[in-house]
Amino acid sequence: MAPPTLTILRSYAQRTDPSSLPASVLLTYTERTLTIFDAFPKSIFHFLVLPRVLPPLTAPGLANLKTVLKGDKERAKEVIRWLAEDAKQVRSMIEDEMMKRYHFKWDVWMGFHAVPSMEHIHLHVLSADLCSPAMKNKKHYNSFHPARGFFIPLSDVQEWVDAEPSYFAMISQLKPSHYEPLLKEPLDCWRCNKDFKAMPLLKSHLQEEWDVQAKREKAKLEKKRKRTPEEPKEHGAGTDVHEDEPDQKRRAKSHSGSPSAS
Repeated sequence: MAPPTLTILRSYAQRTDPSSLPASVLLTYTERTLTIFDAFPKSIFHFLVLPRVLPPLTAPGLANLKTVLKGDKERAKEVIRWLAEDAKQVRSMIEDEMMKRYHFKWDVWMGFHAVPSMEHIHLHVLSADLCSPAMKNKKHYNSFHPARGFFIPLSDVQEWVDAEPSYFAMISQLKPSHYEPLLKEPLDCWRCNKDFKAMPLLKSHLQEEWDVQAKREKAKLEKKRKRTPEEPKEHGAGTDVHEDEPDQKRRAKSHSGSPSAS
């Protein structure tokens, strides 16, 4: 029997009432899926979208991406479609939160691990930065590196289920012997391809890269604001301090500008 930590996602998906999950776990749910916070986020924003275990779906048939693809093909298409539709909503929520916290948006990745470490198929939806205290080792990093191949984009899987049968039969095998060695590949920055000998050095570099991006986007915003002419104030309008007060309150409620604080 698998340890409880490896089957926790399945237990969530089997709940008849997802709203009973703690707010620290559940983001949202629909008739067919639920979205949870990743317990150990590998980016500033990181969520998992899971199909709920409702008839005719079964827990064994939803164990992972491979079992879903090996089952009834039309049902597999349906499950992937549900996940994709709700992942797009999650991406929009992430982008809204990006604007509230940091005042700019960056990419959001959606995809599956070829050989997942936990039971029950789950679609990762995470921001493209890989800046997080929970990003601790080479395996963690390479499992999300966009060029390694272990992290399979949702768009690729959507193409698989519509592909020619012989290609689908081959690609859907998801053999661990092919994918697991990818986790041992050398460490390099997914942005600039620079090599690193150890995770602490890479993590520091990724944080610096993200900070540069954030600073650049902030400068663009400031430049845009300076180019926009101010509207003349009507007679009797409040002072600048009063007009700025809502923004000050919003900034006080938002999180720190540093990803490592998220």
